[in-house]
Amino acid sequence: MKLNFGILGGGSWGTTVASLTAKNNNTILWARNEETVNEVNDKHTNSKYLPGAQLNENLKASNSIEETVKNADVIVVGIPSQHFRDVIKIAKPHIRPWVPIVSLAKGLELDTKMRMTEIIEEELPGHPAGVLTGPNLAKEIHSGQAAAAVIAMVDDTIAKELQHSFSSGLFRVYTNDDVVGCELGGALKNIMAIATGMGDGANAGDNTRAALITRGLSELTRLGTAMGGKSRTFSGLAGMGDLVATCSSSKSRNHHVGFQLGRGKSLEAIIEEMNEVAEGVKTAKVVMELAKDYNVDMPISHEVYKVLYEGNSVHDAFRGLLKIESGSEKEPG
Repeated sequence: MKLNFGILGGGSWGTTVASLTAKNNNTILWARNEETVNEVNDKHTNSKYLPGAQLNENLKASNSIEETVKNADVIVVGIPSQHFRDVIKIAKPHIRPWVPIVSLAKGLELDTKMRMTEIIEEELPGHPAGVLTGPNLAKEIHSGQAAAAVIAMVDDTIAKELQHSFSSGLFRVYTNDDVVGCELGGALKNIMAIATGMGDGANAGDNTRAALITRGLSELTRLGTAMGGKSRTFSGLAGMGDLVATCSSSKSRNHHVGFQLGRGKSLEAIIEEMNEVAEGVKTAKVVMELAKDYNVDMPISHEVYKVLYEGNSVHDAFRGLLKIESGSEKEPG
């Protein structure tokens, strides 16, 4: 049975998911930019965010949030975390009761420290909230390269139904009932991607990258489990899988930010040149507050924060990490 999908957000990942779901479902993509909407409808491309990619011809785009969501059986929100709530509020009057809402965002709201599914539950009570996450670099998935993702929802019946709707060709989707862990894995790994990018930009070497990824996984697992996530989630696609992909790829926006910082560019200049949001930049602020709230030691995140917001250099960050006394791998730190 075909479902009606309403996708909010015409960036690279929102457009990719929209094109995937359009293969077997009726899908409308909402984008702010009228030129993007016209291009998707007329040329089946989105050259700003997916240059060279051909979108599914069944995909339709709209400038109207109402048109996008009013008949939707499933709503997918690919809006950056700091604007997520605003778009949900605009869509709210036009959404039918009980429609599942799935987040694509990998960040945390600055003012409230909330996850995106918590925002959905607050703004749209009664709607099942979930997240589609994992090692999902949009350009690779859209070009047909094999990839896997996780659809996390508390209700397993809904998760299994959506699993089939999102799966397409070489894009394989697994289910998980640990919404908290899956969502936090996606948000926290972005800070580690900035850290590994800084190392790559400063030519720190493969051993440094491996150490940062491994200790970064330990770090995000500590906070994630303290906040209610399940430890096994962080060794799966939403944790380790996403972490490895984002920390190793030049296609990652967060790795790109770190790499340019490692080359000596200012954060302001890097952000100015980017088309899309690197969620880890804002998330770093929230994570430092959460680490304090939950009394969790996060030395890598702290050094990244100091580079982003306290004027430290990349070399200061690595010196700071080297000063931390090594303990047993069984212990935090």
